[in-house]
Amino acid sequence: MPKTKLKFKKKSKASQVANLLFEDINSAKDPQTLDLKERLAQKRKAREDRRKIFTVLGISIVFAILVALPLGIAVTPKIGSAVAIGFPVLLLCFNYPRMALWAFLIYMPFSGTVTYWIGQGNALFQLSKDAFYVPALIGLVIECRRRKLPILIPKKILPSLGLLLFCALLTLFFVNGWQQTLTLCSQVPEAEEFLRDAAGNLLLDSRGIIIRAPCKDGGIPFLQGILGLKVLLGYIPLIFCTYYLIEDKKRLLLLGRILVLIAIVCCSLAMVQYWMLKTGRCVGTREMAGIDLFKPNLDAKCLVGGAVLYSPEHGQIRLPGTFVSPWHWAWFLVANAAICYATAFSDTSFLWRTTGLVGMGLVFVNAVICGQRLALALVPAVIIVLLVLTGQVANLKRFIPAGIGLVLVLFVAFSFINPDFVQQRIDSFVNRWNQAPPYAFIQSQFDFALGQQRGILGRGVGKATNSTRVFGPVSLVETFHPKLLFEMGFPGLIAFMIFITHLTVLCFKSYRPIKDRALRSFGSSLWVFMLIIGYFPYWYPLDTDPVAVYYWLFAGVVLKLSDIDKQEQAKLQGAQDDAKNKRSPLKKKKFAAASS
Repeated sequence: MPKTKLKFKKKSKASQVANLLFEDINSAKDPQTLDLKERLAQKRKAREDRRKIFTVLGISIVFAILVALPLGIAVTPKIGSAVAIGFPVLLLCFNYPRMALWAFLIYMPFSGTVTYWIGQGNALFQLSKDAFYVPALIGLVIECRRRKLPILIPKKILPSLGLLLFCALLTLFFVNGWQQTLTLCSQVPEAEEFLRDAAGNLLLDSRGIIIRAPCKDGGIPFLQGILGLKVLLGYIPLIFCTYYLIEDKKRLLLLGRILVLIAIVCCSLAMVQYWMLKTGRCVGTREMAGIDLFKPNLDAKCLVGGAVLYSPEHGQIRLPGTFVSPWHWAWFLVANAAICYATAFSDTSFLWRTTGLVGMGLVFVNAVICGQRLALALVPAVIIVLLVLTGQVANLKRFIPAGIGLVLVLFVAFSFINPDFVQQRIDSFVNRWNQAPPYAFIQSQFDFALGQQRGILGRGVGKATNSTRVFGPVSLVETFHPKLLFEMGFPGLIAFMIFITHLTVLCFKSYRPIKDRALRSFGSSLWVFMLIIGYFPYWYPLDTDPVAVYYWLFAGVVLKLSDIDKQEQAKLQGAQDDAKNKRSPLKKKKFAAASS
């Protein structure tokens, strides 16, 4: 008997650390406190889980033998291995959607490293993160239908979402679909290359340019439109997924802590990447020639992530961190400025508030060393806007210690960086602003999009989305709202802005009545981030990982907060009632003693 007790007390160091870090949100009950029904329910659930896992393993083994093995022999072993591993992952994600969503959030920041260091840029690996998301979404929808739970979260979003979907489908079928029926430009006879009137004269547009006959440059426009639609709207269902993933306050705190840990790990790896490039352990683009000295290159990748630009002699540094490119890494830093801020000012644990401050410090440092001017400008700007709009500046008891802690973290971090380098980054930003002001660049992008219009429905969904180039040529539009105008015309742009505005208003109304201070602080931080990103005119964050994921994720969290607050208020009311019930017998005894 003593041996059995010792066996249960023995725990791994990893388990002890996890319990120490997450002890305030650990919801596991002591088996001795459970009644008979609860113990039987636990055993039944464990039996069902084992049966599910064995079923998945059996199907996966049969699939690997019948499909993956022949595929590996016929094509390449790497493709066969990817299929053999991917199939059981899909099945597990379908059967355990909530665990799959956690895995999706953890894997996404490292997907660029996996794609280019393990998959060597293979298209299957570029879609690997969706192998967690799509089956989890389908599994969660089926579960909600079975339990008769609402799927459209919130229901009030239906009119604006329906309008956006209608405009997108209108462009997909009437523009992309029409382009699909056109003849290839290379096959158009020379005599029919330009449009003519009934008299045989060439037709001119309003600018005096000869009008070409409609034709397509190649590719598959309709499939390009479908992929573009997936990029634009594919992660909106994360609102629904997050609503059922974050079921209570403990899971909300867990989400914030996991995201902060991911930020710290990714930023630490990026700093090691910079150190390896600086010390010459990685060459970067220094030994390249010509234009290759001034653009990110996959051949120059170092330690983690994808394309690197490191030519310090020419003042060119663009680091990708753990992502596929420097642009994605810059937006990861911007998003995590908000995530670390939310945990630093909203978590109930002092340890995790301090960890959030450390994360903010690392994000600041990486915004400087990554070389992306966008990150250098937006990371501090987002923090300042959050401080003002969430009211934390007025909360001196929490703001002053947090500010002092952040200054210390930044002082220690920047002590390892040459001050001249920091000044170079600032000078580069100022020079770039003076040479090409962002407002002028955005205006030129709108002018380009307007000049390319051939009707009210735009040039076709996906026609300016980089990830759709596998199905046809794309135009380079480098800001989000002009891109929408280019692809879907004014109806699509207006519909998207109506949808974003409607969602922003609904989220604001959802978190404002919250009484729990920590929940309200989380809600305001995430809502301000949504406000900034939804209307931010520069580049295209809502088309880019990770912001394209975090935006809809945070929307689901903010919409869930009102339900979580009701749970917390019910617990608080129950605790007060219990306290009253415990005090009432004492009052009766005292009254009886006084009367006797």
